[in-house]
Amino acid sequence: MKRFLILQLRPETDASDAEYASILDKTGLVPDQTHRIRLDCEDLLEGLDVTDYAGVIVGGGPGCVSDDPATKTQLDAKIENTIMGLMPQITQRDHPFMGCCYGLGILAAHLGGEVSKEQFGEPVGPSTCRLTGDGEDDPLTAGLAPEFDAFVGHKEAVQALPDGCVHLLASDTCPIQMIRWGQNVYATQFHPEADAEDFEQRINIYKHHGYFPPGDAQRLIDTCKAADVTQPGEILRRFAERYT
Repeated sequence: MKRFLILQLRPETDASDAEYASILDKTGLVPDQTHRIRLDCEDLLEGLDVTDYAGVIVGGGPGCVSDDPATKTQLDAKIENTIMGLMPQITQRDHPFMGCCYGLGILAAHLGGEVSKEQFGEPVGPSTCRLTGDGEDDPLTAGLAPEFDAFVGHKEAVQALPDGCVHLLASDTCPIQMIRWGQNVYATQFHPEADAEDFEQRINIYKHHGYFPPGDAQRLIDTCKAADVTQPGEILRRFAERYT
């Protein structure tokens, strides 16, 4: 049985470990069914072929695709270049892919879409997403509640649906919340792996990274704990089940 390739971008070990545990929890996968690579401290195998894996899952991270290359740290540039280098394989072969938050920016940028901080950034916390007509029919989203909350927190966003993509989920604050390219390439702006405990930890880790005023941390934690966020995890579970 082929494993899933899990690519992680967070340089903070506690955040990376918690994200990986959440991905396992929501997908129902066990460690032996995954090949985890932390791109902040590991390199991809030379000549990696994505078809050796059942699918690819890209987690979130503090970098922004739309930042001026001259301002990106060496680590952020390395991570971005590594993932962008895999995207031609992913899209040309329509290989199962799930990009979470940062992964949406990567997919959209690869497809020639506009990713920027001009509008549609969302503060840390829950965002109410709704199914589009296409979302009502897609295998990963069909039968979900017409509206549900998901955890977000991003400074950049996809400004318009990239050519050739199918729009699955939207929100008032950020229209492009989930897309599909081809039949098997997916990406979400929200974090499908995250629950309130995950976001409490991330809020404490990233409170000096410009996502929100540090003094707002406890208020945001309380907001996340009060939210009912269950449907996003079902999307990740369906992805793993469909391609296992």
